[in-house]
Amino acid sequence: MHRRYNPAHFLLAVVIALVLIPLMVDADPLAQIAFSSDREGNFEIYVMDTDGRNKRRLTTNRHDDWDPSWSPDGTRIAFTSSETGIGAFLHTQIVRDGRPQIYVMDADGKNRRRLSKNPFAEWHPSWSPDGTRIAFTSSSDRPTADGYWDIYVMDANGNNPRNLTNHPRADWQPSWSPDGKHIAFVSGRDAFGWCIYVMDADGSNQQRLTDDSHADYSPSWSPDGEHIAFVSIREGNYEICVMDADGKNQRILTRNLAHDLHPSWSPDGKHIVFVSHRDGNYEIYTINAKGARQVRRLTKDGSEDIEPAWFDPAFAVEIAPFAVDSVGKKFTMWGWLKQVD
Repeated sequence: MHRRYNPAHFLLAVVIALVLIPLMVDADPLAQIAFSSDREGNFEIYVMDTDGRNKRRLTTNRHDDWDPSWSPDGTRIAFTSSETGIGAFLHTQIVRDGRPQIYVMDADGKNRRRLSKNPFAEWHPSWSPDGTRIAFTSSSDRPTADGYWDIYVMDANGNNPRNLTNHPRADWQPSWSPDGKHIAFVSGRDAFGWCIYVMDADGSNQQRLTDDSHADYSPSWSPDGEHIAFVSIREGNYEICVMDADGKNQRILTRNLAHDLHPSWSPDGKHIVFVSHRDGNYEIYTINAKGARQVRRLTKDGSEDIEPAWFDPAFAVEIAPFAVDSVGKKFTMWGWLKQVD
């Protein structure tokens, strides 16, 4: 005996399909670039699409917010906030006044919360690839006027801060390798001036990668871990450079008379987003990572746009199929389907 066909069941299936298909498309968030801008009076955290469109402001307060760093799954952004007042150079983010602290928020700007709660300056957060820890710069109990800073690491909830470098000279600007085994950073411990170093993630085996007599800053690992982008003034002004992860084959990418700063790789490793003053103020650009210039300007606001950080959900860590995290709609298709009987 055959089960009787009910047209209502077929109609319900069609309706569900028509509802779910657009949800599946819309649920996948677009690649975004987070950055800091003073376009509304003070530095705040913004995000935009990777073509420079659809800019949205995430933080709103009377203090400066900068140093955005995406969590590996794209659901949160760690950043620095100077709620007690700060002066900072755009070139190197050297802290002059105040005591900036590290915060985290959801990727839509909600649920802002403070991670570091210390009487000294802490800034430059960098997420570990597994999302469990954050490396950062801390002045600890050392006098910031003398530049005595160290690289620390803490749990992603702000607990268990630990000093990794513990050196009498300044160590800062940590950048985690994609495999989580190493941290690149900047140090002034040698006669060469500011140089790029690398160490194991536990602070051991610290080695110098650059030995330029001028200054090298802002290391940023390529997604495959084979290269490190950085800023150097070895030819008289700040340029974006790239080297192999062992320090070999150092080369300049930008070669522009204006300052080029703050490199950050695209998750596919094909481009580097950076900041340049070539049009009269600091704006955000991209360049081909392989050396073909192909420079493209993303922001044209007339304000100072700095410190871009690229996130692409296609390369995100531990995102379950058909699930939308806090970047999107906070909607789980499987859970919804189980309720439809």
